[in-house]
Amino acid sequence: MYGSAAEIANLTSSDKFDAALAIHLYKGGRLLQGSRIPFGIIFGGTDVNEDMKCREKRQVMGAVLERARFAVAFTVEMKELAAAEWPDAREKIYVQSQGIKATPSETFDWHQFLQNAGIPADSGPVHLFLLVCGLRRVKDPLYLVEAFSEWHRKDPSVYLGIIGPAVDPLFTSEVEERVKRAPGVRVLQELPQPELHAALRCCLALANSSSSEGMSAAILEAMDLEVPVLARNIPGNAAIIKHKETGLLFSTPQEFVALSKSLMNDPTLEKEIVTRAKEYVEQHHSWEGERKTYQSLVQRLQ
Repeated sequence: MYGSAAEIANLTSSDKFDAALAIHLYKGGRLLQGSRIPFGIIFGGTDVNEDMKCREKRQVMGAVLERARFAVAFTVEMKELAAAEWPDAREKIYVQSQGIKATPSETFDWHQFLQNAGIPADSGPVHLFLLVCGLRRVKDPLYLVEAFSEWHRKDPSVYLGIIGPAVDPLFTSEVEERVKRAPGVRVLQELPQPELHAALRCCLALANSSSSEGMSAAILEAMDLEVPVLARNIPGNAAIIKHKETGLLFSTPQEFVALSKSLMNDPTLEKEIVTRAKEYVEQHHSWEGERKTYQSLVQRLQ
């Protein structure tokens, strides 16, 4: 792992590297500041949505964007936010949504997964909601915990599983401690992507409670797998979910519970949502289209 611009500059000064592509205008881009090779940048989401609020980070990102041959935003809205701050860079910012192709494991053992999570699977039906995220504050995994526990006390069949890498170890400990006191909520062991996709395919719905998002790959993967999505109503999520058409958007934990109940009690609604969401992903998030865009952009690094 390389943690400084000097280390990256030293690495890229060898003849082995002709160009670079960084993800996240601040976290990735700042490491390329001392490099002499040409590079492109892919916005992450929190760079434009959150880091731009900090003057020092904004200055770094502006300098990186000035040097970049091109930048990629996942949505038009993300491009406009960046272009409003750095108008001279508008022409070099391209919009390309994430391409998605879910690859669920065919040997995944759902019963064993529930058993490992401490969720009883033999005493009746289990309705599991999966909240897939890297454990850090901007993902706000604790947002739904209190309301969900209250619902679980009334309906013991419902569970919320929080699953993802411990990006922020200190915050992960905080989440784990809070969840210990929350009936019906579990912090689950991280899974390889094929197994995670298989678990998603078996659960009732994907939940997203982030306070800020660029474009959630987990949401798009769930759509591709024809799993209903309930997501917090923030700009990044609303850009890819049309309420009650390709998913459900909530603004409070209580609204999440109410919408979840309606989803459980209305199979027709569920079927309509997952069908339209699958069509949306196939039309707007093709991995083949994404590949063609990047093949074209990489030519600018020569």
